[in-house]
Amino acid sequence: MIGVCIKYFHENYGGMLQAFATVKMLESRGIDYELIRYKKKLTITEKIRFVPRLLNGVLLNDKYEAFLKRQGMKKHPEFAKNDAVRMKAFEQFKNKAFTKLSPEFCGYKGLCEGAKRYDAVVTGSDQLWSPAGLPTNFYNLMFVPNYIRKISYASSFGVGQIPWYQKKRTADFLKRLDYISMRENRGSEIVKELTGLDAPVILDPVFNFDKEQWEKLIPIKKEMDEPYIFAYFLGSTAEYRTAVNRAAKELGCKVVALRHLDQYVPEDEGFGDVALYDVGPDRFLNLLRGAAYICTDSFHGSCFSIIHRKNFVTFNRYSEQSRHSKNSRIDSLCSNLGLEDRRYDSSLPLATQLNKEINYESIVGKFEALEEETNSYLNKAFENLE
Repeated sequence: MIGVCIKYFHENYGGMLQAFATVKMLESRGIDYELIRYKKKLTITEKIRFVPRLLNGVLLNDKYEAFLKRQGMKKHPEFAKNDAVRMKAFEQFKNKAFTKLSPEFCGYKGLCEGAKRYDAVVTGSDQLWSPAGLPTNFYNLMFVPNYIRKISYASSFGVGQIPWYQKKRTADFLKRLDYISMRENRGSEIVKELTGLDAPVILDPVFNFDKEQWEKLIPIKKEMDEPYIFAYFLGSTAEYRTAVNRAAKELGCKVVALRHLDQYVPEDEGFGDVALYDVGPDRFLNLLRGAAYICTDSFHGSCFSIIHRKNFVTFNRYSEQSRHSKNSRIDSLCSNLGLEDRRYDSSLPLATQLNKEINYESIVGKFEALEEETNSYLNKAFENLE
């Protein structure tokens, strides 16, 4: 049996569907697994050791976004009410999708002891190697004994640079892994810079299944009869909302929007002809499937647009100058598949960009090469575990 160390419980559409795809990939290979559950129980010494983590810029930015969401709920009771509806939809999907759970390992010593029950432990994707999480020694598999196989599956640092004071520790955990693969080009470069090791760039787990296979995993359900733009923005940029509204008028479409996702966004008030909250990952996928066009600043929103061969435009969630930018994952996705022209260009009307048909046949060769690399890596990493 193998242990799976992923963030399957986080209320993010792309993240939860990526975790769902990961376990379905294992099931398709006949691999017995369980999702590792870990409850922190820090000793006084460990608490002191965690203090420097509070100065980590990426963690501070994440904490600030969480703070803004809490403040938004206090100031806007309607937002809190709607968010509770959304969280319930996530909970329902999670309870159905993730049933193979480990015992709850309490405290780090308990986690280390629990790891001995596995033949291998796999982690990966969804920015789990962000500098913010390094001190926890969880997603980097530092708790797994040396004699147990350690596998990274399309891992992501989520940033373009590792802070100088974390480079040695990052190199140390990378060298312990038996198999390393990355989701982003920049991630592979970081591994090479820190360790000298070659880490292949492979596809995100959601690409393990094509359009027809996803329809079997999550059956199609039609949401609307009218043509619409599906607007899925995690960031708060007002310009993007304005551009979508203008494009919708030019294209004769409605706008279906998911408002206030990571925080309360004033620009979301009144955004979209239809604003839905009772949306779990399964309904999210059906909203995307039924859309005439998709506008998103989400990596996985872009991935599912590609899988379902949609006309889409991807916006930058972060400023290129931001030290906390996570745009590199979308950079890799678009450049590796030759879809650079699907990035939002403010100098062009958005309606023109959306209406430009994507020749998906032209990317088949690039996609198949990445798919072959992915399958080759997974075959080696999971050899004798099936």
